Amino acid sequence: MDGESERATEVGEVEVGLAPEVPETDRVAADTPAETKSKKKKKQKAGGIGTSRGIETMFRTSYRVHMDLSSLADTKANIMISINGIIISITLASVAPRIAGNPVLLWPTSILVVGCLLALVYAVLAARPRVSSTPLTLADLRENKANILFFGNFVNMSEDDFVEGMRDLMLDTDHLYINMVRDLYGLGQVLRRKFELLRASYNIFMVALVVGVALFIWAFATDPGAATGLLEPLGGTGP
Repeated sequence: MDGESERATEVGEVEVGLAPEVPETDRVAADTPAETKSKKKKKQKAGGIGTSRGIETMFRTSYRVHMDLSSLADTKANIMISINGIIISITLASVAPRIAGNPVLLWPTSILVVGCLLALVYAVLAARPRVSSTPLTLADLRENKANILFFGNFVNMSEDDFVEGMRDLMLDTDHLYINMVRDLYGLGQVLRRKFELLRASYNIFMVALVVGVALFIWAFATDPGAATGLLEPLGGTGP
């Protein structure tokens, strides 16, 4: 009995050892086509422009940044308009009437008022809205001579031409992206003009304020009576 059991055990071991195994190469071959397809897709995405979600995110972020910068420029322009308007009003109301009795106040007052007026003008130009007066046709849009997404271009178009142009734009994705890029460029040019005018306004205001205050100090040091006269109300001290 012991010999028969030993023989059975040996035969079982031999059968197990001779059992066919699935080659690893077949497994790799079965998985390879799907992996290669996914790799090809990744390579195509990397070599192209990008996914539609990524492009939309880029345009959305760019438009938000441009709008924030435009709002910031308008806020800075309003600040300059308010400050210079107040300075000019106070100077003309309190200092200018006393120039006849204190000629030494002529130069500092003139420089301060003229400088603030120039700064005010540049700030108003920066905040002033600009609309194009050049007429635009549907044929110009189809020939990529204008950007229908920028209000300065389509403001002179008729409603029917505008609707038709937008319809053509929405049917062509490549043309749509190109117009959005051109719209961002146009917004950037408007911002560049705004900030150039604001820079000039702030520079003029800074120079006029520094020079004007320095000349006022010089005038008060030269003629102390000029400073005393400024503290007195107009029309004398009263009865």
